[in-house]
Amino acid sequence: MILLANIFAESAFLIVGAALCYLLLWLKDRNSKKLQKLEAQSLFENARRDAEALVRDARLAANEEALKIREQTEQSFSARRQERAELERRLSERESLINTQLEGVLQAEKGLREQKEVLKKKSEVLESQQLELDKITKLRQEQLQALSHLTQAEARAQFLKEVEQEALHDASTLSRRIIDEAKAKAEEKARYVISVAIQRYAGEHTFETTTATIALQGEDMKGRIIGRDGRNIRAFEAATGVTVLIDDTPNAVVLSGFDPVRREIAREAMTRLILDGRIHPTRIEEIVAKVSQEMDETIVRLGEDAVQNTGLPPMHLEIVKLLGRLHFRHSYSQNILNHSIEVSHLMGLMASELGVDVTAAKRAGLLHDIGKAVTHEIEGPHAIVGADLIKRYGESEAVINGVASHHNDIPPVGPLGILVSAADAISASRPGARSENMATYLKRVEDLEKIALSFPGVEKCFAVQAGRELRVLVQPDQINDEQAFALARNITSRIENELQYPGQIKITVIRETRCVEVAK
Repeated sequence: MILLANIFAESAFLIVGAALCYLLLWLKDRNSKKLQKLEAQSLFENARRDAEALVRDARLAANEEALKIREQTEQSFSARRQERAELERRLSERESLINTQLEGVLQAEKGLREQKEVLKKKSEVLESQQLELDKITKLRQEQLQALSHLTQAEARAQFLKEVEQEALHDASTLSRRIIDEAKAKAEEKARYVISVAIQRYAGEHTFETTTATIALQGEDMKGRIIGRDGRNIRAFEAATGVTVLIDDTPNAVVLSGFDPVRREIAREAMTRLILDGRIHPTRIEEIVAKVSQEMDETIVRLGEDAVQNTGLPPMHLEIVKLLGRLHFRHSYSQNILNHSIEVSHLMGLMASELGVDVTAAKRAGLLHDIGKAVTHEIEGPHAIVGADLIKRYGESEAVINGVASHHNDIPPVGPLGILVSAADAISASRPGARSENMATYLKRVEDLEKIALSFPGVEKCFAVQAGRELRVLVQPDQINDEQAFALARNITSRIENELQYPGQIKITVIRETRCVEVAK
């Protein structure tokens, strides 16, 4: 840029000189030589000063432009150096991360190789054991064949024939007994028996609670229960899994827990400790272990008594245990085990009148709420959970479907599901069965209908089946089929978010179009 400025200045200087020469020649012709010389010198000096001024200005402009370009270049180089440093840092971090991941992959691969070797050795051991077991089985079969003088095929055929004959005899006897009972009872007698069965049971009101209160002989017993620095109360809570509340209530200690079986174990253990008087961590663990063992025996006994009271043959031990656990659970103050026994009796009465298998009906009634004993362990509706549970222990398909469909979670196959639903409603809705008062019930029904009527396009709604089902009638010209499904989901969401209710509520949206013409 400096060179260009110099060239520009020299060109300007030459142009100005040429102009001055031309002017001098012109003046030479008009004036005298002396005057021309003086004027020429004066003009020359003025032109020289102007040219020098132009050169100085051009050089200053060129220097300023050069400084500006240098600053811009330095800034550009600085920004690029920073970008390069940032890229180098990112590449370093990425390389470190890749190295770490590669090291983890190598460690995992090493672990997989070691597991593969261990599994290979175990597989070899299992194969050798299986070969030895096959040899022993074959030897036993040969010994049995030698003792019975029958081949394996002959023994199997004889056994299956005996089982088939026994099953045919039992089926014939059962079907003949059901037919005879159905023919012997008249319609009026059946109505009388069912009406009596609906009213015959009146249990005490026992409210469900999450606490148990233990009476004390004196205030000094609270200090012995707490122990030095609270060690006794901590040992008791750790052994039982419940919370011990020591408040200002005189001569009482409160046990709090959501598991009714654990709460009962804690109540019995605390009662025995108070009577014994020796309260220390070792004694607490001994008493709780003993009470827990006795509670397991009590649960089995309660389950066996329930099976015996309904007149059913013995059931699987695990099913008996779950039935016993229902004794410690309540639904709206109604004991679930007593409720199940009552439903079983109602099922037997209705099944005998309808000519349905009484034994299967009683089993379905007794087991219909068994899923409530394990709902804290397995997720899902208690009807489906109970059906899957009894299926695992060999119950018939009719009983399984009766249990699974009694709340319409699945469609019923056969009459047992419908009968269980009816017997369950009878037992739950009879006077004195549940503690919910009429005001609370009417308030819930009113809230259900109010929520449904708040949606546009709803014409009428009815809460039926004691508030367990809500039927919504919509205007067909405002709500189409797709909107009806969306309306059902929206009503369900509102009910779940705004209301407190037991069990489940079924929402049924009904869209009906009627075309009426009159012929004249």
